[in-house]
Formats: sequence, C-alpha cells, structure tokens
Amino acid sequence: MVNLAYVIAGSEASGGAGIQADLKTFQERGVYGLGTITCIVSYDPRNNWDHRFVPIDPNVISEQVEAATAVHDLDVVKIGMLGTPATIDAVARALRRQPWRHVVLDPVLICKGQEEGAALDTDNALRTHILPSATVVTPNVFEARTLAGMSALDGVEDLIEAAKRIHELGPRYVLAKGGVELPGDEAIDVLYDGEEVTILRAPKIGEVRVSGAGCTLAAALTAELAKGHSVADAAGAAKEFVTASIRGRVAGHTPFDSVWQGAARVAPAHA
Repeated sequence: MVNLAYVIAGSEASGGAGIQADLKTFQERGVYGLGTITCIVSYDPRNNWDHRFVPIDPNVISEQVEAATAVHDLDVVKIGMLGTPATIDAVARALRRQPWRHVVLDPVLICKGQEEGAALDTDNALRTHILPSATVVTPNVFEARTLAGMSALDGVEDLIEAAKRIHELGPRYVLAKGGVELPGDEAIDVLYDGEEVTILRAPKIGEVRVSGAGCTLAAALTAELAKGHSVADAAGAAKEFVTASIRGRVAGHTPFDSVWQGAARVAPAHA
C-alpha cells in the first residue's frame, strides 16, 4: 500500500522552500506526494534577494484541490504559504468538502515583498478559517509570537507559553519552533498537546536561518502522519530529518543556504 501526502502551498523558484521542498521531503520520507500551488514566489537578485510574490487566482486553487481530491483518496494534508485572505478563504472552503485525518498547518504569515499591512489580514484569516481545524500547527518564533499575541519570545519558557496560547485557538497540537533564534547551543522546539509539553532538542548548526527548514520540518511531520505514526513520534522523526537536511545544506549565490532533503539518505555513504 502506498501512503499519500498532499500539500497546499506556494511555489518557491529557487527550490529551497515551498512546495518544491515539501514534495522532495515527501519523496525522501517514502510517501507519494502531490500538491496544489497557491502562489508563486521568486527571489529578486537585483533587490537584495527580496521576494516577488504573485498569488494564484482563488478559482484556480479550488480547481486544483478538486482535481487532486478526485484522483486520490486523500486524508492527510500540509498547508503552507497561502499569502492572502482570499486564498485562505478558497482553501478553507475546499478543505470543508471532505473529512481529513490530519491537517498540518505551517502558518506562513508573510514573506518579504508583500505589503506589511497584509500580515494582520492574513493572520486574522488564518486564525478564523484554518487554525481551528489543524491537527498540528508549526509556527516559527515570529509566527508563534504573532499568533500568541506576545511582544517577545526570549527563551524556552516563552516558547512554551506561546504554544499554550496558540493551542487555545483550536489546533490539537502546537509544535513551536525555536530553531536558531533562541539563545543557547541547541535548536529547541516545543510540542504541546493541551496537557503535556515535550521538548525536542538538537545541536545548532550555525547561527543563521537556512531556507526551507520550516517547510521541511512540517512536510516530514506530514509524511510520518500519513504513514500512521503518532504526532509525538512524527515530530521526533521530523526533527531528526530536518537537522540532517540543515547539516547537508546547499549554498548558492544568495546570502543564505538552503536545506537539502537528500542529505539524510546519502550521509552514511560518506561516513
């Protein structure tokens, strides 16, 4: 039996993040992946590598979801970059057409190149239309601070508090990602299920964020859920996978590197 995993997310032209990273992660984790594109994002090398953001027409998004769900019996989905309230509304309506075993929300609120005022509208739309139906939500520090309504996240205790506040918005689990942004030698994530807090730790690999790490973590979590694993086990496996992907990162002409999902597979051959 082939396990299926579905992603609804933006296309990122460098291949380091977005639906490209999601589908590569699905492949590496042994699931058959398919996806719906919500927007097209491309770096602008002539403007400090800012993002150029182009939303897909909501009707086209709905048609993609209709096609994907008609071809396959899908019940596990990761939701990534949506970008506008209109897109969020289209995706929410599409998701309501059938039951889902798991919905993993990577709550990308805004990317460089969008109007700053769009962040609040996107945040509010996610809170209302998507977040309450999520099995797991995977915010980074900025997203966790925003969704939790906190002024700062300065350590693990703050991250735990943010996870608890976000849980009150409706998701069953919150996996709040500290990454390299919290002080200390470890990249710490917090998993909260409404009762218990689980701390996931790994040594930091550098002090700079790597493109695609958040996408890859959420996609790996989605793949493990598609295979029938518990959220706690899926989160642990995803943490290990993204750590290996960061360690094997790929450099380009950008001022930041990108994760490489194949690193975990090929690493033993170089040991």
